[in-house]
Amino acid sequence: MYPRYSELKVKEALSDTPVVFIMGPRQAGKTTLVRTLIDETVNEQWTYITLDDQAQLKIAQADPVGFVRGLPSNRIALDEVQRLPELFVSIKQAVDEQRTPGRFLLTGSANALLLPRLSDSLAGRMESVQLMPLSECEIKGRSPSFLSKLLNMEAPSTSDLRVRDHLLHRLVTGCFPEPLQRASERRSQAWYQQYLNNLIQRDIRDLTHIDHPDLMAKLLKLTAFYAGKLVNLSELGGKLGLGHQTIKKYMALLEQLFLLEQLPAWHSNEYKRLVKTPKLHSVDTGMTCALRGLNRERLHKQPGDFGLILESFVYNELRKQAAWTDDPLRFYHYRDKDKVEVDVIIENALGDCFAIEVKAAATLSARDFTGLKRFQSVAGAHFKIGVLLYDGDHTTAFGENLYAVPLGALWS
Repeated sequence: MYPRYSELKVKEALSDTPVVFIMGPRQAGKTTLVRTLIDETVNEQWTYITLDDQAQLKIAQADPVGFVRGLPSNRIALDEVQRLPELFVSIKQAVDEQRTPGRFLLTGSANALLLPRLSDSLAGRMESVQLMPLSECEIKGRSPSFLSKLLNMEAPSTSDLRVRDHLLHRLVTGCFPEPLQRASERRSQAWYQQYLNNLIQRDIRDLTHIDHPDLMAKLLKLTAFYAGKLVNLSELGGKLGLGHQTIKKYMALLEQLFLLEQLPAWHSNEYKRLVKTPKLHSVDTGMTCALRGLNRERLHKQPGDFGLILESFVYNELRKQAAWTDDPLRFYHYRDKDKVEVDVIIENALGDCFAIEVKAAATLSARDFTGLKRFQSVAGAHFKIGVLLYDGDHTTAFGENLYAVPLGALWS
């Protein structure tokens, strides 16, 4: 079993918060983490219920208030609560009557907090912890250090050099626990195909009424071709024959199910020549490759696609490491009207900015730092450090607070 570095955050939340909500995509390991926590607290009495059990779901649907009131007074682990959002109000009532830390441990494969009445009902009573697919650090069993070094304005280094072959394999296999265990990339991609079919057929229908569920599947496949690119909702909608409001609603649903993310553009009141369009990233590159029919050999022969999907991989790795830090961090991309860009900008609560550019090649030139230097000049005193991740041999300075860093440093 892989270590999950979010486990500590869950334990800390259970020690002082009545409701803890672990949320993330299906099959990311939420139930495994919950069962691990239950096994580790043998001195506590737990009741575990999953709403994937149709019998339990029907009982809860018939009388949500009575269902929660009838639960034992010990700790309750309630799996897949997004299948019955009405339970949140009943849980609030139970917490108000008995405000015990760690009373409810919930999991959800959809971000129920995006629904205002649900998030408001448990305001001040619940802490959420996001659990995404495995990070490369977790897969390799290494303590994460890249992001912490970056935030301390240190240039990361690594002994993992020339990792292109490893990255080709990882991009295609992805980071969900199950496909990692499969014997071949073909079998891993078969898992993703079945996984996505089940999501479209079940989870999306649980969340809302969809007039054209077949178009949701087509939209999901279409978004895989936009990984690492600017989002154009009108273009997406036009290809599917959907209006702006409908495509916006469908994209929001895919985000709610943790299938993709829109990375907003960094902005500045002082600098007006900035593009404000968000970028699109899938939450897992294995999913992207499966939707596009890309295996390792095909990806190797298509360097443009490799670069864009690698950018999504790096973004996801940084987001996972950010979930383990105590600092609240915001993520952006940078692009101006001269089409100069930086792949990822991380901003802390003070407004300090840390920039990351991704290059799949092993060779570098001063031109590769054009985006980082432009952002450095635009951000001014807020700029702290810029890193160009590349498939090279060593960490090298390329100017004041600008460094080239091997990609292997992400998990070293």
